[in-house]
Amino acid sequence: MMDSKYAIGNGQNSINKYKIKMKPLPVIFNNSSGPPNAKKIKLNDENRNSTNGHTNNNKPKISIQDQRRNLPVFDKRNKLLELVKRHKTLIILGETGSGKTTQIPQYIHSARLQENGKIGITQPRRVAAVSIATRVAQEFGHGMTVGDTVGYSVRFDDCTSNKTKIKFMTDGMLLREAMYDRLLMEYTVIILDEAHERTIHTDVLFGIVKKAQKTREDRNQTPLKIIIMSATMDVEHFSQYFNNCQAVYLEGRTYPVNINYTIKPHDDYQTSCVATFFKIHREAPSNHDVLIFLTGQEEIEACAQRIRLLAKDPDVQGPSVKCFTLYAAQPSAQQMSVFQPSPPNTRKVVISTNIAETSITIPGIRYVIDSGMVKARTFHPSTGLELLKVQRISHEQAWQRAGRAGRDSEGHCYRIYTRSQFELMKKSTVPEIRRANLLTVSLQLLALGVHANYFDFLDKPPKEATVAAFEQLQLLGAVDDVNSICLTPVGRKMAKFPLDPRFSKIILAAEQYGCLQEALTVVSLLSTESILINPVTKQAEAQKVRQKFCSAYGDLITLLNIYREFEAVGQNNKRIWCHEHFINMRNILHAREIRNQLEQLCKKCDMGAMSSCGGDLDRLRKCLIMGMFMNVAELVRDHQYITLDKKQSVQFHPSSCLHRQQPHLVLFAEVVQTNKCYLRGLTTIEADWLREIVPDYMKSHSLRFNSS
Repeated sequence: MMDSKYAIGNGQNSINKYKIKMKPLPVIFNNSSGPPNAKKIKLNDENRNSTNGHTNNNKPKISIQDQRRNLPVFDKRNKLLELVKRHKTLIILGETGSGKTTQIPQYIHSARLQENGKIGITQPRRVAAVSIATRVAQEFGHGMTVGDTVGYSVRFDDCTSNKTKIKFMTDGMLLREAMYDRLLMEYTVIILDEAHERTIHTDVLFGIVKKAQKTREDRNQTPLKIIIMSATMDVEHFSQYFNNCQAVYLEGRTYPVNINYTIKPHDDYQTSCVATFFKIHREAPSNHDVLIFLTGQEEIEACAQRIRLLAKDPDVQGPSVKCFTLYAAQPSAQQMSVFQPSPPNTRKVVISTNIAETSITIPGIRYVIDSGMVKARTFHPSTGLELLKVQRISHEQAWQRAGRAGRDSEGHCYRIYTRSQFELMKKSTVPEIRRANLLTVSLQLLALGVHANYFDFLDKPPKEATVAAFEQLQLLGAVDDVNSICLTPVGRKMAKFPLDPRFSKIILAAEQYGCLQEALTVVSLLSTESILINPVTKQAEAQKVRQKFCSAYGDLITLLNIYREFEAVGQNNKRIWCHEHFINMRNILHAREIRNQLEQLCKKCDMGAMSSCGGDLDRLRKCLIMGMFMNVAELVRDHQYITLDKKQSVQFHPSSCLHRQQPHLVLFAEVVQTNKCYLRGLTTIEADWLREIVPDYMKSHSLRFNSS
C-alpha cells in the first residue's frame, strides 16, 4: 500500500467520557498508530518545510504563484516532463498534497507536449472536476476564467469553449464523448486521475483509452499519451494491464495524523459523530476546522441541523460554528462554498459523504471524524435487486479519510469504531464493476460497437451480471438478443441520453403516450437527490403541509404535483414557498436543470412537440411501465409484497405516501436495504396494463392474483 505517513500518537486516551444535552453518550477513544509504510519508488526527495498550496487561519497569506512553487511537485517538473515525453503511458503515484492533480496538466500545457490537441483530465466526482478546474484557472492568472484555456464538463453542465486546452471532466463525460468519437481524436493527452477509486466509468475508460491509443498508433494518426494518477493503487496490476508501462512515485506533503479509536462499539454513529464534534469544539482553537464523514444527504442534513441547534445553546462552550454540507447531488455553487475560509473566531465544520475522501482539499481541516460507514450500491443478479446499503468502509478508505486532517498541519482523526472493528474491514474497496448493475455500461459499450463479454476490462465483471444486463436490454428493446453486438434503432436513441436505460425508455415512450412533459419531470426528479426535507424535529409538520400534494397513485405522482406547483409559483416567491413546504430548493432547481437538458436532447432526437397528459395521469403511469416493468411488486398478503421479476420479499418504505396502504401492484424506483428490503419511489398500476404493454414479459412472469 502506498499512502501518506501518519505519526504514532502519545498512547493516552484522547477523549474522556462526556455528555451533551442531545443524548447522554460516552465516546471514549484510544490513540493508535497509522498504516505501515510501504516500499516506494521515489522520484526525488521533498522539502517538508513548505506549505501545501493552501492557506489556513494561522498562517500569513502567500501569493497563488508562491503556493505553486512550494508544492513538492514543483522541483520535479522537469523530470516529470521528461518521463511524459519518453513514455506513451505513465503511472504516477502521487501522495496527498503533492500537487499532481493541479500542476501536472499545467506543466504539460506549458511545455506544449499536447501539441495541437487538448489535455483531458478525468475525475470520479463532479465536485472535484469543478473545484480543480476553478483552482487551475485561478493559477493561470491574467484574468483567466473557467471556460477559457481551462474548462470543465460534468453531467448537465459544460463550461468549455473553443479556446479550452485543459479540460477537467467526470469520467462519465469522457465515456460519453467516446461514444461519438471512439479514438478521442480531440485529445493528445488523457490523464485518468484518482484511478484507485475504480468507479465503473473509470474501469471502462481504461479499456477505451488503451484501445484508442493502440488504434491511433496502428493507423499512424496523432499519438495519444495516457497518464494514470492515484494516491494509492496496486501498481503491478495496473502496469501489467497497460502493457507493463513505467510507474513512478511522487512524494507529497502530509503532516502527522494522530489516529484515535473508540474503546467500545457505537451503533448510533451519527450521534457519536455529533458528540465527538462538540468535545473537539470545546477544547480546540477556533481556527481548527472539522470534517465529518457520513453516508448520504439525509444523514448529513440531519447531523448539520443538530449541530446548528446545539451550537446556539448558551451552555455549549466554544466559538461560533459555521456548518457546511457536501454531497454529490448539490449544485456546484453549493459544493464550492465549503472551500471558503471561515470568518475570525469561527469554526468551520464540513459534513460530507466519501466525496471528500480524495481529490479535493478543504483548507483548514485539522480534525476528521470518521463514522466508518459508506452508502454503496450493490446489484444482485440472482434477485434482480440493486440495493442501496450502508456498510463498513475499507482500510483504503479509512486511511484516505484520515489523510484529510494532515494537509495543512498536524491533525487528528477520530474513528467512531474500535481497533478490532477496523481490523475486520476489507483491505481494499471492491471495484464498482464487480458489484454494480451493468445495464448502463453494457448499453454504452454497444454504442461503441463492443459487447461487454469481449471488452478488455482491468477486472472482469461477474458473468451473471453481464447476462442479467443483456436480458434487461433485450426486454427494453435495445437489442434483438443477448448476443447482439449492435443496438436496435430504439437502443441507439436510448444511448443518447445520459440516464439509466430504463429512464431513457420512459422518455422515448412518452411521445407515444402523449405525456412527454410529465415524463421528463418524473425522470429528472428521479435523477437527483430527494427534494423532500424531513427535519427530525418537524416530521409531522412537514408531512401535514405537504399532504395536499399526496396522490393516491403514489410517490412519483406526488413528486410531479410538487414540481407543478413549484413552477407555478412566482420567481420571487420560490424560496419562501420551498421553506414553507419543506422542499429542498437546491435539489428541485437541480432537477429543473436536468429537465431542461433532457428536453434539448429530445429535440435533437426529433421527438416532436412537448406533449402533456394534463390530468389524465393514467397515460403517465402506463408510460412508466414501459421502462420500469421489471420493477413491479405484487401484494401477496397483509403488507407483504414480492417482486414480480425474481419473487423477492419486499416492503414499502415508511416514507412512502403509500405506506400502510395495500394496492395490488406497484412500480418502484429503487430498493433500500436496512434490516429489510424497502421499496422507494412507488406508483400504483393495473394488472391489465401490464398484459397490454409488456405481454411477452407477462407470459413468463404471471401474477399470483389475476384481478386488475
